[in-house]
Amino acid sequence: MGNHTTVSSFLLWGFSSFQNLQTLLFVVIFCSHVTILLANVSIMAAIKLNHNLHTPMYFFLFSLSFSETCTTMVTIPRMLADLLSESKAISLPECATQMFFFFSLGGNNCFILAAMSYDRYMAIHSPLRYPMLMTRKKCFQLLVASCLVGFLISLCIVNIIFNLSFCNTNIIPHFFCDIAPVVSLACNCTFFEKMVLFAFTAFVLVGSFILIMVSYVFIVSLVVKMPSAKGRYKAFSTCSSHLTVVFIHYGFACFVYLRPKNSDSFNEDTLMAVTYTVLTPLLNPIVYSLRNKEMQTALRKVLGTIARLFPQMINKKAQTI
Repeated sequence: MGNHTTVSSFLLWGFSSFQNLQTLLFVVIFCSHVTILLANVSIMAAIKLNHNLHTPMYFFLFSLSFSETCTTMVTIPRMLADLLSESKAISLPECATQMFFFFSLGGNNCFILAAMSYDRYMAIHSPLRYPMLMTRKKCFQLLVASCLVGFLISLCIVNIIFNLSFCNTNIIPHFFCDIAPVVSLACNCTFFEKMVLFAFTAFVLVGSFILIMVSYVFIVSLVVKMPSAKGRYKAFSTCSSHLTVVFIHYGFACFVYLRPKNSDSFNEDTLMAVTYTVLTPLLNPIVYSLRNKEMQTALRKVLGTIARLFPQMINKKAQTI
């Protein structure tokens, strides 16, 4: 922490403008959070229990679902607690920890999406050699690389921000410790430090997006050369779910983190942040399940198993009582 910091805690006042809607917001966000958890856990269970889905594509989808579930756990429980609390106070170490894990997991999500696009390219470019090229070891290496990049960049961001001095107001106009609202409270943040923070953010978002687009340029160049319309349709259909998730994810994130900031933009950023912290993790499993027949079949099996086991568990408890 900075040596000249006089602030020991922050106040998360992101929803202070909606005093009359606190209870409604709590119910809506709580229901969304439960749905996110159930949807992502269902996808992970379907992939884990179905041997037909033990492929690189579903390995990365499992990892993305797990990472997004963890991302929501960093922000939403705290958001729900603050909606019912009067103080809304968060200490500097808690704020730094929340920011670190949020951007670590967010960066991880970006590079997992990039790894998924590379996987799709390899599947279309070399279908016969695909199992030998995308081995379990290589998939794990790509996942570890995604995690390391996310965690290292997040560590650099947090280290820069929480070595600044906070000696003005302690009110964060946001519902979690985001970069711009926290930096706006610092009294010694230089233009150079702001540019370094922007560069780290841009590297994660723009860098991973460029990797995805490069993969898809090569995918399109391969698909248009396919002789049969059926082959082209099958190739594009395997990528449609991923592309949909990419545009949803990057659309919201780029709007918040890559546009110029001023004090008036924080209210817009707060509303948009609700979208990408609640809506995006909710949409991703829906997109993958609706547009993927293999996933639909696997989910039906999982839900069918749960439907059969649940009454049996209730009957056993009733008998023991």
